[in-house]
Amino acid sequence: MPIRYRAVEVPTSYATCSIGYQESHTLPLKLKAIADAGFDAVELSMPDILAYGKMLNGQEPDPQDYDALVEIGKAVKGQMVEHGLKVMMLQPFANFEGWPKGSKEREDAFDRARGWIRIMEAVGTDMLQVGSSDAPEIAEASFDDMAADLAELADLCGPKGFRIAYENWCWATRAPSWKDVWDIVQKADRPNLGLCLDTFQSGGGEWADPTTKTGLVEVEGNGDDEKRPMYPSQVEQRWSESLADLAVTVPAAKIFILQISDAYKMDPPIPDEADKESGLRPRGQWSHDYRPLPYDGGYLPVREFLDAVLNTGFRGYLSMEVFDPKGQENRYPDMGAYAKKAMDSLEKLLVT
Repeated sequence: MPIRYRAVEVPTSYATCSIGYQESHTLPLKLKAIADAGFDAVELSMPDILAYGKMLNGQEPDPQDYDALVEIGKAVKGQMVEHGLKVMMLQPFANFEGWPKGSKEREDAFDRARGWIRIMEAVGTDMLQVGSSDAPEIAEASFDDMAADLAELADLCGPKGFRIAYENWCWATRAPSWKDVWDIVQKADRPNLGLCLDTFQSGGGEWADPTTKTGLVEVEGNGDDEKRPMYPSQVEQRWSESLADLAVTVPAAKIFILQISDAYKMDPPIPDEADKESGLRPRGQWSHDYRPLPYDGGYLPVREFLDAVLNTGFRGYLSMEVFDPKGQENRYPDMGAYAKKAMDSLEKLLVT
């Protein structure tokens, strides 16, 4: 159900990848929990499509077998109708932009894009989330080249009435901040290309740091190689300036969705190096497993970022995208109760 905010009904969504932690927590059961909690829509994750395909056919489909995925997508759409939910967005489309022209990686990125567009049609959604690339190989890519790739993708989506929500991932190689992705979106200059903003990605990139004892970001020392924590007042000032800039810089119409989650302060801190198994940078590791619901043990300035986005005039989807597998398993084993708690936290954010 929408949440009333200043006499306006704000629609709500929940990411399917953000609930359930056992193989028995199938997509239909996830959707029931989300619908029963009162959410209007879902962000549909590709892993859930693959898992549902396995449930239907006895084996997980090849992620590049788009003919098979389209058929699974049609079955997913039927589940959405049954539960009274809308597929607000398909996600996460990763490592798309910035590859050298003529490279195999760029060709693969556009092949994947065309396949995902077919899946969007099958499940009945008009929006694709693209996360800013964390591929080390694009470290030299220019914002102009990244914008050109996104413009080309927008042109592929445009004739079908599809939109692209470009999100800054705070561990990304070239565009980790909201200002970076907004710069790229402006350069691309396509009406169906906008922003997917996220309380974790901005608060966890600009204000917090999982590798420090304070849990706050650090700056370089005076002329040496050591880093020192910023004074809390410096952190707050820089954060406040960023939020004020967001509120007056980004038009509400170019914000397509706001994702909401918090983060745990890491004790001990995550080592300041890429994980040897996954290759994820520290903030990527943090994002993967340590993002609880608001008001459930985290410490990010979630409400402050939400206020800045709402101050633009944005009244679009507020979507819960949390990653707290241990929290769900140990404290909230019931998906229905967890989804209801998520709705309660959204309502609290808008009224406090």
